[in-house]
Formats: sequence, C-alpha cells, structure tokens
Amino acid sequence: MSFGDPNNPYGQQQQPQGGQPGYGYPQQAPQGVPPQGGYGYPQGGAPAYPGGYSGAPQTMPGGVSGARIMLFIIAAFQVIGAALFALAAAAVDKAKNDPSVQADSQFDALKDFPTGALYGFAVAILIWGVVAIVLGAKFGKGGNGVRITGIVFASITALLGIYPFILIGLVHTILSILVIVFLAKADGAAWFNRPRNF
Repeated sequence: MSFGDPNNPYGQQQQPQGGQPGYGYPQQAPQGVPPQGGYGYPQGGAPAYPGGYSGAPQTMPGGVSGARIMLFIIAAFQVIGAALFALAAAAVDKAKNDPSVQADSQFDALKDFPTGALYGFAVAILIWGVVAIVLGAKFGKGGNGVRITGIVFASITALLGIYPFILIGLVHTILSILVIVFLAKADGAAWFNRPRNF
C-alpha cells in the first residue's frame, strides 16, 4: 500500500500547489482583510440593530410623535379643567358664606351642592392629566406595554369626552381617537416592539 501515491484515494491528502487550500480546508483571508464567518454568520461585521433585528425604526415615527403631543395637549386640557373645577368649588363655598348672595333666588340651586364633590372632580381630572403626561414621556423608551396602556387610556378618555359633549369634551374625543389610530398603526407597533439597550 503506497501512502504517497497521488492516485490512491486513501493516501495522504496533499495541499494543491500554488498555496490554495483544497475543498474542506478552512480558508484564510488575504493580508489586511478581516476574516468572515462561514455559512449562517453575519457577513460584514456587526448586525444593523442590537440583537440582529433588521427594519427596527431608529427614530420615533411621526404618528407616534403626534400621539405623544396629543397626550400632552389632553394633559393641558385636564389641568385647565381641574383649575376650573377648583375655582367653581371655591366660588360655591364663598357664596354659601355670603349673606348677600344667599338672598338671591338663584342661589337656591347651589346652596345644597357639595363643594367637596367639586374639589374631588378637580383632583381626579388633575390625576388623569398626570397619567397622560407620564404616558407621553414613556413613549421614547417604553415597550409594548406602554403602547397598550396608551390605547386603553385614549379609549377611556374618548368615552369620557362623549358624555358632556361640549367643546372640550369633543376635543378630548377627537384627540383620543387619533392617539388610538396612531398607536395601533404598524409603524407604532414597530417602534414600541423594537429592541432596546438599557
């Protein structure tokens, strides 16, 4: 048995002449070129996004940014509403202690109205505004839970805006519906589901 015979398939494998490795041999990159992985490995260095995901948005989409601004506008209306309710409560409280107002027949409708309820409405409206601000602030780094919470918040706000259906209620309803639409869109979902480095 000749191990040096080039025609013997069981003989020693000889590297072909010219410095090129044969089939099955690991290939080395030329001088100055970084080595690349084999089949199934990323070519050309690190992936475009952390975790290997591609297509994830790097900047907040316009719809999500618009929804954030709308939440801040809703919060501003909430602060104004809370201030109006607090002023109304203070006015009713003052009228109850003013004998000149008590003589007016129109005061009869207000004299039994609980001012504590007005102050309670003012606090509840203010808390709702704070929730809108916190949600909007979390749009930058929040995940899908923030998106779902934003949709639920906007749905409840839209329903609450329908009840009084005055100008402010109508504005609340329209803004809330737009928030729902923008957060439910595909680019909104892609933004909140993107991989994040913390």
